[in-house]
Amino acid sequence: MPRTVWYPGHMAKGTRKLNEIVSKLDLIVEVRDARAPASTSSPLIKALSKIKPVIHVLSRKDLAETGKLKLWLDTLKFTYAADLRKREGLSAIKKAILKFKPSHREVRLAVVGIPNVGKSLLLNSLIGKSNAGVGNIPGITKSVSWYKNEGMLIVDSPGILDPHAEAGAHLILSWLGCAKAEVVGGYENAALALIKFLCANAMLELIPVNIELENEEAGTILENIGRKYGCLISGGRVNFELAGQKFIEAFSSGRLGAVCLEIPGEQRAVDFNINDVGAVTVV
Repeated sequence: MPRTVWYPGHMAKGTRKLNEIVSKLDLIVEVRDARAPASTSSPLIKALSKIKPVIHVLSRKDLAETGKLKLWLDTLKFTYAADLRKREGLSAIKKAILKFKPSHREVRLAVVGIPNVGKSLLLNSLIGKSNAGVGNIPGITKSVSWYKNEGMLIVDSPGILDPHAEAGAHLILSWLGCAKAEVVGGYENAALALIKFLCANAMLELIPVNIELENEEAGTILENIGRKYGCLISGGRVNFELAGQKFIEAFSSGRLGAVCLEIPGEQRAVDFNINDVGAVTVV
């Protein structure tokens, strides 16, 4: 049976440390992926938001559909979209953070988020290239990494996943590169589920091969993707695991086009049976 939980020890340790220092902070900055703002929310944010103010950053806005991203910005409070690689949106985020700065010291904040949503990229942008970590801060728990820059005192935290999340949530995260594909049974299973999701939600333009039949098998589609990407083994057969990996990597990097996997207030079906490789229906 495939694993449904991936929660290494450093995540548990990071959660404990963050809980220890949260009372000393002025706010939390949470990073999510703009393509799936609900699924990429930190499992800690609901509890943290009851203690401290939260600013949300939707990273990779360049990989999200503009109209659907705007719906999320209109729905979520205190939310900013950013393309952190190009530093687009960074000045607005800094301005929002500094509104919480007390007059007598720097504003203290933690940057949180699940793995690979752009948390480290935001942290590095906020602290600047030349800024090293600072020493012990009086009255604040030791053994966490603090950084100081431009009126901000920032603590880093490891990417933390929800160890109790259901398989469907891990599927979406695996498509975005935020969770290991092995959690859902490998790249082949993740890719088959993604193909079925894209077909069911009329996103055929994100599948890098033509779909000719209305009820074409997901396995057949992945086989054609594998041939397109040259994932062949002896006898001209397709290596489905490698084909799935290349397809997932192309999708998560945005090379196949901009997408929003979630829309506020709308439930989109995710195939939870990752062992079912049956036919998909093209809408």
